[in-house]
Amino acid sequence: MSDDLILASASEIRQRLLRNAGVKFAVEVARVDEEGLRRALEADAASPREIADALAEMKALKISGKHPGAMVIGCDQVLDFEGGILAKPQTPHEAQDQLRRMRGKRHDLISAVVICEAGRAVWRHVGSVRMTMKNVSDAYLQGYIARNWDSIRHSVGAYKLEEEGVRLFERVDGDYFTVLGLPLLGLLSYLEQRGVLQQ
Repeated sequence: MSDDLILASASEIRQRLLRNAGVKFAVEVARVDEEGLRRALEADAASPREIADALAEMKALKISGKHPGAMVIGCDQVLDFEGGILAKPQTPHEAQDQLRRMRGKRHDLISAVVICEAGRAVWRHVGSVRMTMKNVSDAYLQGYIARNWDSIRHSVGAYKLEEEGVRLFERVDGDYFTVLGLPLLGLLSYLEQRGVLQQ
């Protein structure tokens, strides 16, 4: 087995989490039509958990096909709100609409990670975190979006818990790494079992 480890994600936070944990890896971004794939899965009545898992696997498989000797990590995150999926906001207006709808309510952040080798999935994990948002004012939301738009436009739900977005919440039930988009503890345990990381 090759010791090559590839992260099939452009996410800076996922890369930082792995680097901070002492994991050596390369990055090769998987170019997939996420929106089209998500719509097709929703049309087939797939659950948000199934959608996150399928998208993570598709990303890992795409890169694994090019590097059969490597372990490829694919990731995806979806936001499950009242039975539907909220995507990354395209405009500040859309971000405000999403946050207004979610305030004072609960939603689930679902993060999936899949490892592929030689064009097949060999390990997967899906984590879920229950998020309870405060009933924040319209004025705060407008200012929050204006101050943070360049960052939050890349995040499902229009927030980042590791930044000012933490002020939107009154309760978070679950694993912090899952909120950030990478269920890190399970992934590290698997890499240790496989001998990629020293125990």
